[in-house]
Amino acid sequence: MKHIKNISAVMSLLLLFACNNANKTSDSTSEGAVSATEEGTKASTGDGEISFVDDVFDFGQIGDGEVVEHTFKFKNTGTEPVIVSRVSTSCGCTTPEYTATPVAPNQEGEVKVRFDSHGQSGKQQKIVTVVSNAKNNIQTVQLKGEVS
Repeated sequence: MKHIKNISAVMSLLLLFACNNANKTSDSTSEGAVSATEEGTKASTGDGEISFVDDVFDFGQIGDGEVVEHTFKFKNTGTEPVIVSRVSTSCGCTTPEYTATPVAPNQEGEVKVRFDSHGQSGKQQKIVTVVSNAKNNIQTVQLKGEVS
């Protein structure tokens, strides 16, 4: 009986600590959008502003295993430099690269996205979340199409 009480006490403590860690940000792609939102609200915003040339890229229909790459270009239309602090994706099959240096006013930066369709099938919509210090500190772009 004593062992059961001890085990119950330890399990309760573990549960308590596990619940407290639930709100911490993570780099995992399945939690990327939530983490980016939390991080974006904590980031100090400036007077920079991200304006994407296009925020949706339709890659049409591709075969299983094909790789699609697209570069989303943006311009800083604000009055202060924009620093992209994080780019996360909605799926591990999509990997981003982005301009890591400050983007001065009236200058351009980019977010390059690579989608590997291996193991994917049917209609696809991959969301990419961009977090920065801009006024519009959380922006999304997306890849969409169909894998046959």
